Amino acid sequence: MKKLVFALVFALLFLFSAGCAGTKNVISPPEKQEEQTGQEQPENGTEEYAEMIRITIGEAVYTVSLADTEAARAFAGRLPAELEMRELNGNEKYCYLSEELPSAPVRVGNIQAGDLMLYGSSCIVLFYESFATPYSYTRIGKAENAEGLAQALGGGDARVRFEII
Repeated sequence: MKKLVFALVFALLFLFSAGCAGTKNVISPPEKQEEQTGQEQPENGTEEYAEMIRITIGEAVYTVSLADTEAARAFAGRLPAELEMRELNGNEKYCYLSEELPSAPVRVGNIQAGDLMLYGSSCIVLFYESFATPYSYTRIGKAENAEGLAQALGGGDARVRFEII
């Protein structure tokens, strides 16, 4: 009986600690946003990058301030993108990208609702609840106002559009 309980506890711990577990979500390379902004966007790897992106979930729209990280610049360089994000742990949505981003993970300690992070080198995570965590992430950005984010994302998987403002 003890072995069965131990096996169940181990399996649950593995499931809850496997942030971004699942299959990769393949997205196409983005088209340049000339049509939307009237300006050509910088190529990946340049010094210039967008400082803000917009996240759209159904009718809900959120503005995200990008972090000053290589991962944030690389992510912005791949936008626009529409991702099918999977539910995990009742506090986050995640999606594996088809290509890796530069990562420099740090142990963040606390996650805030609205944090947009990179787990590993190819998993984008959008958190909709605040909590303490022992895991390491690379910061992509932070929603300026995360009010209603949990409701917009809903309880299951969600289609989320990311684009440069």
